[in-house]
Amino acid sequence: MMDYIHVNEMTFYGYHGALQEENKLGQRFRVTVSLAVDLQSAGETDDLSQTVNYAEVYTVCQEIVEGPPVKLIETVAEKIAKKILDTYQDQVKGVRVQLIKPDPPIAGHYASVAVDITRGQYT
Repeated sequence: MMDYIHVNEMTFYGYHGALQEENKLGQRFRVTVSLAVDLQSAGETDDLSQTVNYAEVYTVCQEIVEGPPVKLIETVAEKIAKKILDTYQDQVKGVRVQLIKPDPPIAGHYASVAVDITRGQYT
C-alpha cells in the first residue's frame, strides 16, 4: 500500500510554448503534483524530517515553470518530475505531474489543455 502527498493547482506565470507570442507574452500554468511516499513514520512521530516538505515542492515547481522557456509543456512536466525524484530520492517512490495550460492560443472553445505524466524511481 502507498500513501500520497498532493500539492494541488499551484499557479505560476511562465513563457513556455511553441509559438513566439507565448515566449514573449507568457501565460498562466497550473500544476498539481502527487507524490507516492510512505507517510506512516511522519504520522506516528509528527516529525517533518520523516516526510516531504510541501513548501519545498512548491519551490521546485515554481523555479521550473517560471524558469527558462521551453517549447512543450511535456518538457516542463518532465523537468518537474525529474527534479522531485532526484531531490527526494529516499522518500518519493513515484510522482504524478499534471500541468495545465488554461489559455493556450488555440482557436475554439475548450476549458484548457494539459499533460499528465507519472514517473517512478528506478533501481
